[in-house]
Amino acid sequence: MPSFLVSDMPRPCKIPQSVLVLIHTPALEVLLIKRADADDFWQSVTGSKDTLDESFAQTARREVMEETGIDCAPGSPLADHLQDWQLENVYEIYPRWRHRYAPGVMHNTEHLFGLQVPLGIPVRLSPREHTAYQWLPYRLAAEACYSPSNAEACLLLPRFFQKQSKP
Repeated sequence: MPSFLVSDMPRPCKIPQSVLVLIHTPALEVLLIKRADADDFWQSVTGSKDTLDESFAQTARREVMEETGIDCAPGSPLADHLQDWQLENVYEIYPRWRHRYAPGVMHNTEHLFGLQVPLGIPVRLSPREHTAYQWLPYRLAAEACYSPSNAEACLLLPRFFQKQSKP
C-alpha cells in the first residue's frame, strides 16, 4: 500500500476512559517513564481502552505490556500482583491531546491500579511512546510526575501497599 494512503486514513477517536498503573517495588520505588511526545513529561503507565467493552483490568494489563514489556497477564507470575485500587479520577484532557478524541470530548475518566514487581525486573520501553525510565522512591516520584493525578497516586502508594501486604 502506498505510504500516502496510510497517512490519509482517519484514526479512530480515543475512548475517554483510561487507566493509570503505578508500577512499584516492595521498597515503594515507583517506575516512571518519559513520554516521547512531550519534553520532561514523566508518568506512570497510562492508556485508554481500545474498545468500550474492554475492562479496565484488561486495559491495564495490555498497557503495562505495551509500554514496559512487563507481563502481568492472567497465568503470568505477576498476574496476582495487579491491584485494582477502586479509585477513579475525572480530569480535563490537556488541549494538546484533545484532537485524539471525538469532537466535544473534554474530560477523561482514569481508573487506578498498582502493580508490585520484584526489584530489578527488566523494563523494555516502547520507543514510539517513551524515551527513558527511572525508579524513584514514591515521594520523589510524586514530585517528578507531570500530571497531578499521577503525583497523587504516588503519594497514595503506602496505603494500598499495606492493604496488599496483609495476610
